Amino acid sequence: MNRTLALGLSLLVVPGRPASAGPRPPSTFSIVAADPEAGEVGVAVASRFFAVGSVVPWARAGVGAVATQSNANTTFGPRGLELLERGLRPQEAMDVLLRPDAGRDHRQAGVVSAGGASATYTGSGCTAWAGGRHGPGYAAQGNILAGEPVVLAMEKRFLETKGQPLAERLLQALQAGDAVGGDSRGHQSAALLVVRERGGYNAFTDRAVDVRVDDHADPMGEIARLTRLALVNDTWNRGWTAFSEKRFPEALRWQRKTTEMAEKAPSMLPEVLYDLAVILQANGASDEALQSLERALALNPKLRQQALRDEDLAALRARLPK
Repeated sequence: MNRTLALGLSLLVVPGRPASAGPRPPSTFSIVAADPEAGEVGVAVASRFFAVGSVVPWARAGVGAVATQSNANTTFGPRGLELLERGLRPQEAMDVLLRPDAGRDHRQAGVVSAGGASATYTGSGCTAWAGGRHGPGYAAQGNILAGEPVVLAMEKRFLETKGQPLAERLLQALQAGDAVGGDSRGHQSAALLVVRERGGYNAFTDRAVDVRVDDHADPMGEIARLTRLALVNDTWNRGWTAFSEKRFPEALRWQRKTTEMAEKAPSMLPEVLYDLAVILQANGASDEALQSLERALALNPKLRQQALRDEDLAALRARLPK
């Protein structure tokens, strides 16, 4: 089977093809979930497949999320979201997607609405172990897994972490599934996507958290590292959006939280402190703004030239040490 034509992540198998013919098919395990209170929906996925994030996860703020895997029909993503947006419930949308699909026995999918309704589907032709679990706010599924404990562990961890940010809950669910066997043939890629209305940079998109590991010896470790950075970045985006819209007190609340989080993210801390200085100055806290700026410049001296040209920091320039 041509690999390009079979971009189907979790199951690249033609019915009747001998298991020994060619490379073994990759497997995928995923979870789609919603946090209605936070207005967020998302998907986390891992696979023994290159760039799983380019195929499986689909989400739209205020609408829902879809994971399409096994011998993936990638139209399930955008079409599923359109059906949810038209008012169909996840199971109804799943039925509409599967009914005309000649390859439905080899598909696997999970769907969740922004309100928390969910559905999961595993075709009878998916390679064992294959199956899924779903409940209010989530659907977990996988194929060619070490066993059913993978999806049970994902479900359990997701439910145990209620109250945490959705991206963190998705990450922990993925880690829990991996810890009990995950993909039965190893690791290669992972992805995590969370959307929220106006959640992206400068509020122009809904992509609050969007990280991918396309090919890595330890994709689970790397997706965890990137997700934790992305959560810092998401909080930072909230603060900067509020600043850009001149909601200065709100911006300061978000940026203080960002700074606390960034203390554990050295690669981001200088720039976070720089923007904290900008936002503090906008709130009239010049002395604290100067302290934050000085610390930012100490950590990254290359920011000095930017500070000397930045009109948001004009009032501080004369106070900067030479």
